[in-house]
Amino acid sequence: MNTQPSALIAEDEPLLAQTLQRELQALWPALQVVATAGDGLSAVQLVLQHRPDVLFFDIRMPGQSGLEAAVELADAWPSEHAFPLLVFVTAYDQYAIAAFDAQAVDYVLKPVRADRLAKTVMRLQNRLQQRAAQNATDLDPVLNQLRSLLHAQTPAAPAAAPLQLLQASVGNQLRMVPVDEVLYLEAADKYVRVFTLDGGEVLLRTPLKELMQRLDAHVFWQIHRGSVVRASAIESVTRDELGKLNLCLKGKSERLAVSRLYAHQFKAM
Repeated sequence: MNTQPSALIAEDEPLLAQTLQRELQALWPALQVVATAGDGLSAVQLVLQHRPDVLFFDIRMPGQSGLEAAVELADAWPSEHAFPLLVFVTAYDQYAIAAFDAQAVDYVLKPVRADRLAKTVMRLQNRLQQRAAQNATDLDPVLNQLRSLLHAQTPAAPAAAPLQLLQASVGNQLRMVPVDEVLYLEAADKYVRVFTLDGGEVLLRTPLKELMQRLDAHVFWQIHRGSVVRASAIESVTRDELGKLNLCLKGKSERLAVSRLYAHQFKAM
């Protein structure tokens, strides 16, 4: 059995990725960097393939941020394996750093400093030893960290009344859709698909994150990073053979996946 610790670096600046790898090799010769990625989507695929012990994720990457990639990984991660230790690589940002500190998530500032990285390496080594001794695979602490970090990364919504109408373009027309008629919303590339109680569907250009800031959180529940449903329309929630939750909405035959990040809303399951 190979006990050599392994890591993956996801960083869209090649020179910084090389510098980080070189400094890690000097500080932690036993650490094997199994792969590097230049964007969040590639990082997710490589992590699932190699299952490294440690992830160095740039917080800002093209296509998908390091935090978004970590959320996707947590949802896809096999529950019988311990989730990798997370280290975010970031330019100085007092809000991001405050959030990392609050959730005990380590970070490395750009440009990489050997003395600061040495402290990170020491923490990682200690945590890997503790985890090996405890044989811990519980994902709940990781999910709690990611929920809090996502909340901290979302800008505070300006004081405004909750949305009453959604403005949707339908051909050459602008259709006004009452929020009371919305069944669920689903992010799709640059649009948000809005499904209404009467079976209709329209497209919005407003990002789902912005819409969520003005929707009543007691009425609309987020169940996935790209899905929001009317809570009162949920008919049933089932758990499949892999332990994943899926829900059915009243009058609808299709099932909607509930990600691990939002499964805590259905504690009875």
